[in-house]
Amino acid sequence: MAAVAPAPEEEDYVAADAAKLAAPHVEDDERQGGCCCCCGTASSSLARRATSWCRRKLVSRPVVCRGPTEPAAKRVLVAVAAGTEPLEAATAADILDRAGARVTVATASSGLIVEAGHGVRFAADARVAGLEAEEFDLIVLPGGMAGSANLRDCKPLEKMVRKHAEKGRMCGAIGAAPAVVLARWGVLQGFKATCHPALLGRLGDGGVIAVDDRVVKDRNVVTSQGIGTAIEFALALVEQLYGQRTAEEVAGPLYMRPKQGVKYSIQEYNQVQWKCTGTPRVLVPVANGSEEMEALNLIDVLRRASARVTVASVEDVPRIVTRHYKLNLIADVMLEQAAEMEFDLIVMPGGLPGALKFTSTDKLVGMLKKQAESGRPYGAICASPAYVLEPHGLLKGKKATSFPPMAHLLTDQSACEYRVVVDGNLMTSRAPGTATEFALAIVEKLFGEEKAVAIAKELVFM
Repeated sequence: MAAVAPAPEEEDYVAADAAKLAAPHVEDDERQGGCCCCCGTASSSLARRATSWCRRKLVSRPVVCRGPTEPAAKRVLVAVAAGTEPLEAATAADILDRAGARVTVATASSGLIVEAGHGVRFAADARVAGLEAEEFDLIVLPGGMAGSANLRDCKPLEKMVRKHAEKGRMCGAIGAAPAVVLARWGVLQGFKATCHPALLGRLGDGGVIAVDDRVVKDRNVVTSQGIGTAIEFALALVEQLYGQRTAEEVAGPLYMRPKQGVKYSIQEYNQVQWKCTGTPRVLVPVANGSEEMEALNLIDVLRRASARVTVASVEDVPRIVTRHYKLNLIADVMLEQAAEMEFDLIVMPGGLPGALKFTSTDKLVGMLKKQAESGRPYGAICASPAYVLEPHGLLKGKKATSFPPMAHLLTDQSACEYRVVVDGNLMTSRAPGTATEFALAIVEKLFGEEKAVAIAKELVFM
């Protein structure tokens, strides 16, 4: 096995050639329904309305560029720190960006590289300390116990949030952040709020009316419970900023669950046991334009299950510009190094630009073919089944699903209605709104149903 090279220093990322990090939006394809977006909803009723909207008007990125006479985009700050839950941060940034907000991801630390939870590394846009004079329409605080504690101890952020709240502007917090940060600062005094169920008892210490619900809106504050409620939380923020119609437009192409809080479901054909020797080793390739919510669900959930997850860049740099340009992931290794390793599972996120890079990368395609020929598991979500697996014969004789507007590209479309499909050693899924189910289904195949359900409950997914 090749040694893993040390990650470049932060200055290398900042000085990197922007052209190498840029990924095309592929807007023309999106306008034709070839989008790789996905969404979640703040409630089951919103999910139904969004599904209806998506059927009436298939859109991938609903907000178009504003003309010179239209109002400026809403400004949103997503504050992050070492130990932040990456999925909570990414989901809020991603979905608010889809709604047309001008999102800044700022770190409470002195450097731009964030060592988030579960070994995830990403680059922030700015430092909180440099934004104290800025005005925002919304400030969002993701959770994670360590991340929330670091946000709480950031004095410039506390000053910003207190001033922001005094002006009656919107605040959002999820997971541990409502209890550990906002309640501690006194911002929630007299408000109804929620947080991760394990911390609900601590809300009352800050004079908060604790509510055990997935998302709670009270005046200018929106709070939520955890990773499993992150899409609902983000859409509630969109609705507060832009209204119900925009929230429905953003939600439609995400293909979120019709009903929240229930167990994930798997449509399985040709059932076989996925066998691993020891701790499962999983490869997650990433590329410029990969969907951040899909990639992070795989990384986060599988690492929670104690899988050894390796994130490999198929580009010529470790830093990946993700689909909505809000959380630039930093891979563990380059694909050339990963190619010298053995994996029990190779699984790809979607995002059309990322999938197009995957399908044109001979080394990755060769690894996938070797994986399939040896009977070892492989999988893909969203655009990747249609644009990577299908053209290279990796779906031959298999049932699969994909991002719905791309389903016509599959030779066998008989299983495309399902959210997660397993056929022997292959697993596929539809969109960012099915990404957590997809990751949990993988955990079930690798570790068993009991472990998958325990993680789902930890995430407040069910």
